[in-house]
Amino acid sequence: MASSPTSRRASKEDKQAQGDEQNAKKVEKSGSFWPTWQSVRELWSDISPFEWDVLVASTCFKVLLFPSYRSTDFEVHRNWLAITHSLPISRWYYDTTSEWTLDYPPFFAYFEKVLSIPAYFIDPKIVDLNNLNYDSWSVIAYQRTTVILTELVLGAAVHRFIRGSTDPSMQKIISASLFLHPGFLIVDHIHFQYNGFMFGILLWSILMARNGNKLASGFLFAVLLNFKHIYMYLAPAYFIYLLRSFCLSPSGALLPSHFLSLANAVILVFLVSLGPFLLMGQLPQLLSRLFPFTRGLNHAYWAPNAWALVTAADRVLLKVAQQFHVEGLQINASGVASTSRGLVGDTVFAVLPNIKPIHTFIVTIAFQVVYLIKLWRTPTYKSFLTALTLCGYTSFMFGWHVHEKAILLVLVPLSLLAAENQAFFRTFTLASVAGVFSLFPLMFTPAETFVKVAYSLAWAFLVLPPISKRVYEFPRSLPFVILDTLERAYIAGFALLQLFVLAFPLFSRTKLQGIEDEKGGMAFLPLMLTSVYCAVGLVWAFVRLSVIYLRQM
Repeated sequence: MASSPTSRRASKEDKQAQGDEQNAKKVEKSGSFWPTWQSVRELWSDISPFEWDVLVASTCFKVLLFPSYRSTDFEVHRNWLAITHSLPISRWYYDTTSEWTLDYPPFFAYFEKVLSIPAYFIDPKIVDLNNLNYDSWSVIAYQRTTVILTELVLGAAVHRFIRGSTDPSMQKIISASLFLHPGFLIVDHIHFQYNGFMFGILLWSILMARNGNKLASGFLFAVLLNFKHIYMYLAPAYFIYLLRSFCLSPSGALLPSHFLSLANAVILVFLVSLGPFLLMGQLPQLLSRLFPFTRGLNHAYWAPNAWALVTAADRVLLKVAQQFHVEGLQINASGVASTSRGLVGDTVFAVLPNIKPIHTFIVTIAFQVVYLIKLWRTPTYKSFLTALTLCGYTSFMFGWHVHEKAILLVLVPLSLLAAENQAFFRTFTLASVAGVFSLFPLMFTPAETFVKVAYSLAWAFLVLPPISKRVYEFPRSLPFVILDTLERAYIAGFALLQLFVLAFPLFSRTKLQGIEDEKGGMAFLPLMLTSVYCAVGLVWAFVRLSVIYLRQM
């Protein structure tokens, strides 16, 4: 008698789970996570010719992007080089020479200090604190080179994911998709940041969890938190997973040696990071830099999340109230121009009740608690990875003053789940297409338009079809057929949206500057439509992933 598709999927997942457990045991027997000269040599020699070709080709392409558009983040990091090089550590978090003050945790400040040393020998003007907005070719080439070199941490992590994988051929595709991700190209190599380096640390931490080395996983995540505090949104998943699977026995009894080793490792990391500032009595000043609560609900460009849809709904209700004089719709005069101008500041709604930080905090925690309860009950690696993704996703959906770049907190861990089954793959596809497109407004200059569109399309055509071929399942019922059709139509709609964004400046009488002019022009319309359209897909992908986790895992 032939087995059903459901039983075959269950059998496949059981075999894969057994393979993961066997791999974890092998890693535990093989020794510590800590790198040795032998492990470095093995990693170096284990790179295939194809992987070398990918590394060399991608590096050459990134070098060609050196002269491309640079955001203010480029000057931010140059200024941080100057701060850490020119000033004693006691002045780092007090300096206000530039408006771009140091507001990352100490490990990133130490990181900038290390980078400032060769910068001084290349061009002393790079680290001159008073040399604001310095943009000579020396600083451009140096800073962009540091992004490429530090991104090798990401490259090494995704390469190691292939080793020990139950499906190496598929893992190669996923690893390549992460290393060549359009999000990293746009945000790091053009816009300018160091996300590849820091997500490399995150992936090393996740890899340690997959391989059963949970102490190393917790240690690396603590290190990551002290590089950039945005990763604290992922901390609840780490806390529950490590507590339940490492510090407690299967029966729920506390394992004192495991608990103390993990606690000491995390405490050690924070002491190394914060210790100097604790001794100087500067912890309150440091925290005030890390957590400024004076910003509004939305960033200048609305991150495509739940609040973008709420903000857009407020705009629609305002137009309805103004045109039809609907009774019961009270208009807040201060909110009429607040949420449609693309400016940084307080978001005041014209019709809907205003959202406060406490509201976003409560909603975020409420959703995360649901996923954490599930994780507590099933503390497996795959459950942890999905809960981790959803914790980052929840913070993006409902957080306060979310930046559009934070979508990488979702797309990176979600990539590791893309080949699990058709449901995960479709969720990954929707989130990736909407998430990557939502980053396009970061590069608004014409010269980079072809690059971001062509590169993203090439990435999608090289990554999505082979995964789809492996996991595709025909919709099981008419409602699923309709849903599949709607999702495909939504993805196809991005082509029309991109055409509108390109054509709008040609047909608009107002210049596209990201804000409305004083006469109430529609210059912000392309950004608003991009945010809302991407938000629809990302909200739906969030709902999909939540249902998959709570029902299937």
